Amino acid sequence: MKTFSVLFLTLVLAALIAFAADQPQPPTTGTQAPAFSLPSQEGAQVSLDQFKGKWVVLYFYPKDFTQGCTIEAHNFQRDLDKYTAKNAVIVGVSVDDVDSHKSFCTKEGLNFKLLADSNHKVVQEYGSTMEHNGMTLAARNTFLIDPAGVIRKVYIGVSPQGHSEEVLADLQQLQSVK
Repeated sequence: MKTFSVLFLTLVLAALIAFAADQPQPPTTGTQAPAFSLPSQEGAQVSLDQFKGKWVVLYFYPKDFTQGCTIEAHNFQRDLDKYTAKNAVIVGVSVDDVDSHKSFCTKEGLNFKLLADSNHKVVQEYGSTMEHNGMTLAARNTFLIDPAGVIRKVYIGVSPQGHSEEVLADLQQLQSVK
């Protein structure tokens, strides 16, 4: 029986490793941010290259109108003037569609871009996918991208509470180095 248990655990571990190897990995600090073009809540295409010369806080979140995502969005909105003063823009991405983003922004008073990645292409390129209740959603990850398009900080599995303050502090530190 002990041999069977060891064999079973070995097979399970091998399957988990194989599954993890198939998952796209997030880009790392110091690499060029993957380019993208997605529709915003207004329906207009928004591309990363539109923000050349600015810092970009590119944050991925699971779903509009959920508690954690609403907290995170409100905190970024609350701090929007601080980001603007630091030459930074906030861009949120989820797999929700344009209409959902439009309703979310209207209901929650959000004045920054939310992009619809309904076909999951960008969330996969940024290694920011997760499964929840049989659905593929965006994982709660953030990428701080410098004005030249280089990723300067990667946040994986962030907590919505306090995340905006953390990003602002890191942005301040990164800007003071240059």
